[in-house]
Formats: sequence, C-alpha cells, structure tokens
Amino acid sequence: MYHAETRLRALMLAGLGGDAQAYRKLLQELAVYLRAYYRRRLPQDGADAEDLVQETLIAVDRRRASYDTTQLFTPWVSAIARYRLADHLRRSSLRAMSSLDGMDDLFGTDDHEQTAAELDVDRMLSGLPARQSEAIRMTRLEGRSIEETAQLTGQSESAIKVGVHRGLKRLRDYVLKGSTHADD
Repeated sequence: MYHAETRLRALMLAGLGGDAQAYRKLLQELAVYLRAYYRRRLPQDGADAEDLVQETLIAVDRRRASYDTTQLFTPWVSAIARYRLADHLRRSSLRAMSSLDGMDDLFGTDDHEQTAAELDVDRMLSGLPARQSEAIRMTRLEGRSIEETAQLTGQSESAIKVGVHRGLKRLRDYVLKGSTHADD
C-alpha cells in the first residue's frame, strides 16, 4: 500500500503540475488497480467492471482539481471507486450479489481508513447549507461547545443548536435514502 501511495501520489502531483506524461501514466496504473478491484466485486463477465473502470477514471479526471495535495492520494481514489460501485450496484439492483463490505482494499491493506472516512464526512457536509455544516463540524467533529461555537461564528447559541439539529436531520435523511449528496 505504501509503495502504491508514494508512486501514485507522485504521478498525480506531477500531473497537476502540468506533466501530461505523468498524468497518463497515473491513469494507466489506476486502471490496473481499478480493474482488479471491480472484478472481485462484480459478476464474472467483466463488461461492467470495464465500464466502471472508465467511469472512475473519468471521475478522477473531472475531480482532480478537488484533490487536496496535502492529503494521501489512494484514499481519495478509493472513495471515488466506492461511490462508483455503490451507484452501479444501486442502479443494477445487484446488492444481493455483492456486498459493499471490504470495499476498502483497492490498493491492498489500507490502514488509512480515517482519511477515507474524513473524505466521506466532508462530502456529506458539503451538501448542507454553510451554517449547518459549520455548526456540525465545530460541535460534533471538533468537540467545541455550543457557547464557544456561537462566539466564534457570531451566531446565537439557539441558532447553533437549530443548525446542528436541522443539519443532522438532513444527514440522517440522506443516509436513509441512500442518496449521493446531502441536498438531494
């Protein structure tokens, strides 16, 4: 995992810096990992796996500007791959045939689950109104008190409480619906 992270991250950074050859190499190497990842989780014909490889590479390309260069690269790609697979399974009603458990092994054993979870939380919170997202982040993730959050944001304590309550309700609804974005 460490070797893949180091190599792929270096290629991504070079690609972001304008090195087209490094970026092509990155996509070629990712295709190998993605192909194996999807084939382990889908029926044997392989057609769906190839489609998902292409969809994921397109998603990586479209979202490359959102990659935080201070973070690990493989958890970022893994999150994109998991979302693509989950969307595919939802669309094709294959839930009974393939479990989403164990989907974190795109690059082998990965002890960076925390980073992937943070990406998931950031993605969900980004779908909320800014005040709700900020209130949840400060009180639930950073552990600040309602009073401290109110002082830091310039909002009243009751506005913080209402923001947290409404934001958590929207997130709960998002999770229960299986939507791909908190404001769907």
